Amino acid sequence: MDRETVGSVNRGRLQVEVRTEGRNEVVRPAGELDHHTAELLRAPLDEAVERGRVRLVVDCSQLDFCDSTGLNVLLGARLKAEAGGGGVHLAGMRPVVARVFEITGAEAVFTVHSTLEDALADD
Repeated sequence: MDRETVGSVNRGRLQVEVRTEGRNEVVRPAGELDHHTAELLRAPLDEAVERGRVRLVVDCSQLDFCDSTGLNVLLGARLKAEAGGGGVHLAGMRPVVARVFEITGAEAVFTVHSTLEDALADD
């Protein structure tokens, strides 16, 4: 599978790495996703969709925390990706992050995979 690293940004509590794997745009946030850091994730997701990369895979395996602002960033990305004929796939959620999606019911609107490998294999 072709891999191309698009970029990485780091702002204190959150680092976001973006790479292209085949037709997937893989975004890996690491750290805490909240109202102070949400823009760091929103920007690369929006840029990916603007470039026509509408199959977004968010590798959540390094995400320690996600509040409602972070959840809204992912929901917004989902709407934009689906409008372009794609979707957002979440992979490797830690229990503390998965709980936010469970409590809010958001897990029902995303395709959730146990691992990044599973998400990429579902392509």
